[in-house]
Formats: sequence, C-alpha cells, structure tokens
Amino acid sequence: MSEPVYIDLVSDYAFKRIFGSEPNKDLLISLLNGLFRGRKSIVDLLYEKNEHVGDSEEIGTVIFDLICTADNGEKFVIEVQRTAQINLKKRMLYYSSKLIADQAPKGKRRAWNYAITEVYIVVLMDGFTFSQAEESSAVLHDICLCNRETGRVFYEELGFIYVQLRNFTKVEAELENDLDRWLYVLRNMSKLNKIPVYLKKTIFEKLFKIAEYAKLNKEERAMYDVSLKRKWDAEAVRQYQEQQLNEAIQKGLETGIEQGLEKGIKEGIERGAEAKSYEVVENLINELKLTDDIIVRVAEVSLDFVKKVRADLARDRK
Repeated sequence: MSEPVYIDLVSDYAFKRIFGSEPNKDLLISLLNGLFRGRKSIVDLLYEKNEHVGDSEEIGTVIFDLICTADNGEKFVIEVQRTAQINLKKRMLYYSSKLIADQAPKGKRRAWNYAITEVYIVVLMDGFTFSQAEESSAVLHDICLCNRETGRVFYEELGFIYVQLRNFTKVEAELENDLDRWLYVLRNMSKLNKIPVYLKKTIFEKLFKIAEYAKLNKEERAMYDVSLKRKWDAEAVRQYQEQQLNEAIQKGLETGIEQGLEKGIKEGIERGAEAKSYEVVENLINELKLTDDIIVRVAEVSLDFVKKVRADLARDRK
C-alpha cells in the first residue's frame, strides 16, 4: 500500500497525538466548541492525567482517552469508541459519576456544600451506531437530564454528547459550519491528499500540517501503524458482528444471539491475538530495526515475547 498523505484522526495514537498535547489544545477547543454549537464557549483547557485511581483495589482504576478542565472548572472527557458495546451508556454514566464523586473534599464537606463543577462526556463512535432504530440514524445525540413529562431541562451541568461518525455523509460543498468541518475531517482525513477549499481556515490549516504522515519519525510511524492495525481489527470484528446478527435475524432466532456473538468473537480474537502480535513484532524487527524496549512499548507485548521472535528469526536465517 502507498503511504497516506494524512493520518487517520480517530485511530488511537493519532487522536491522542493531535488532540491530547498542549501545543495543539486549540484544536480540541475548536472541536468541543463546535460540538456544543454555541451553547458553550470554551476559551482555555488544562489537560489532566487520564488515569483515575479507585479508592480501593476493589473499585479499580479508570483510564480515559482524554480528560481536561476548562478555565472555569468545567470537566470534559473525550472518548473514541470503535466497536459497539452492550453497556456503552452505562460505562459513560460511570465515568461521569467518577468525575463528580472525585470532586468531594476529604474534609470540610459542609463548607464545600456540593459545589460540583460541570461535567461532560463526549463519545466519538467510529464505525458503529446505537442498536435502537430510533437512535441509530442521527449524527449527534446531545443528552442532558430533563423532566420526562415536560421535556424541560432539569439539570444543565451534566451532559453526554454521542457522535455517530458513520452517519455523517456530507460532502465538501455541503459543509455549513465548524461542526460540519470537524466531522468531515474526523471521518475523511486519511482519504484526502490535500486540504479542501471548504476547510481553508487557520485552525484546519494547522490541523492538516501536523497530521501529515510524512512528518512522523520512525518510532511515531511504528506506533501509528500499530494503532491503525488495531482500528482495522476492530472494524473486522464489527463487520463480523453485523454478519452474525443478520444471519441470526434471517433464521428467526429470538434468543441466544448476544451470547453466541460474544462467544464467537472471543474465541476468534483469542486464536488470532498471538499470531497478530507475532507478525507485528516480526515486522518491527525486520522492517524498522527497532530496539527491544521500543518494540515492547509499540506492540504492547512482553520483553520475553520479543526475544522469542528474535530467536526464531535468527534460527530461520541459519
């Protein structure tokens, strides 16, 4: 395959590299302001550690893709999800609850008086949509707490924004605002070979410059390529899920679909995981000549596994 001109923004490595670094926070600010569509104006952001340690071993640790705080104390979690999950909504609710609960001071609870800052969860859904028919067709789901009877907002300072990128189908000439422009580049950046005329704005010109594949060094390319391969694997799993589900529907199965899918996917991933890891490490050794410690970080395997692959390759050369 020929090298791409631009990297895929919603691959794990690229997303964190582009939107998760201090010099590029103006990009994330622009994206968030677009998603809030004038309801909020974010001026500055401070990145936080993405790992929130639980109060006990039983509670465990939560690791976010990106978490940041605005200059007025608003907290934002930005997540990229590549495969459909049964408990996606519940998990995002847990994330928001974690951020809210962590604001409580250890002492002086009465003086604090539950002065909770605003918390928002943004989920970029890449390649899949919600399963419910009434939810699956929209591009954007902007969720808040409201009165069930009247529909009026009951509590404004907790929100969830789900972006179903798969449903965004506008072409360049149809882009009307910055939200459209951001959704367009998130969906299509890796397919482009130059910046479109409809994106000729300073913020997008910066984005296209730093998203050039050619500007990645050898280690960055290795990390990006592995990240992209994982995205492709997730897409393959999604297609497998859809195929299995369609077959089940055609056969009229009404029970056991969920269990059958989970079992089949789990078995397939387990059988292929070691082979895929071996292939990745082999390529990093032969093609990129990376050292063992870099390979361990890039491929997320053990040092012993890397040494085993090297030994196999050395034996094969004899």
